[in-house]
Amino acid sequence: MKRFFSSVTLLFAAAATTAVAQVNVNQPANGAQVSPTTTFVASAAPSGCPNGVASMGIYVDNQLAFVSQGASLNTTVTLPQGEHTAVVQAWDYCGGATKTPVTLNVGGTTIYGMQAQPGWNQWGELPPTLGICNAPCSGLVNWSMYQHESANSLSGDMTQFNMSGNEPYTDVLWSYPFIGDGAPPAMKDHNHQLMPTLHNFTMDESVFVTNLAVTQSVELDINMFMGGVGMEWGTQCNHLGDGVWDIWDNINAHWMPTNVPCQLNQGSWNHVVIQVQRENNNDLLYQSITVNGVAHPINRTVAPFPVPQQWWGMNVNFQMDGNNRSAYNTAYVDNLNVTYW
Repeated sequence: MKRFFSSVTLLFAAAATTAVAQVNVNQPANGAQVSPTTTFVASAAPSGCPNGVASMGIYVDNQLAFVSQGASLNTTVTLPQGEHTAVVQAWDYCGGATKTPVTLNVGGTTIYGMQAQPGWNQWGELPPTLGICNAPCSGLVNWSMYQHESANSLSGDMTQFNMSGNEPYTDVLWSYPFIGDGAPPAMKDHNHQLMPTLHNFTMDESVFVTNLAVTQSVELDINMFMGGVGMEWGTQCNHLGDGVWDIWDNINAHWMPTNVPCQLNQGSWNHVVIQVQRENNNDLLYQSITVNGVAHPINRTVAPFPVPQQWWGMNVNFQMDGNNRSAYNTAYVDNLNVTYW
């Protein structure tokens, strides 16, 4: 291993003698405005070198930010606000190198540490319709929430969520309003001028589920309600169901499977980044889900749904779904950040 990295270092410094045919950057687009957590997906076409492509890397403002073996890369890179030049480069085994530059503008407004903020709402959901109920929900589902936990936390300020039930497939929904109705005073958007300008949203969080064996699914949502239009970018890791990440169909009110595998780590943190967009006609675009550094493009669009005209706001949801016994389960959420622009 030590010898390999020495070879890679030499490749970085070598003058290009045999050019890699082409470096294709699939994500992000050149000139794009992106969130601070930016997903890079790229590949290198075969080179003239008999042994092919050795490695690929990402430079940001002339500093090496990431390197991986092989002819493709798929990772997230954290960038500061402002304009940056990223270069995706490939090196072949003959000392050749080819690169593709990408200009990026890291913008938007980020709300950090939502899991630790006051003002979370919480409800039970009972089968078969999963209608929302307030505690005690006829005693059929139980839950609790403890904020500002430091033990085993990534930030020192995580939140613990607990659920159990006396009926199969009960769920618990926690929701935090961050713009508009129910939001902190500074984010009320009384004049209704902020939300119509927003089109891009990134939800970045770390999730730790203590017992995947009894976790039917874990749901992570971004919701927007504006001028009679409801937009729910719902995603769930359907662990004991179809085994993939599902996305929410607003019109038909059901889950649609993607080809993104639901693969959460047992007994450790999972870093999940969800990128979505509101189109000019208010259609909802699911762009990608990145799990533990691996980006999965989705690029599927669904229509919005009608809501009461007076609803005005945005929130994030965290939901735990019980299994066929609604066994007791605990999850932790940390570093829940949302960027919008």
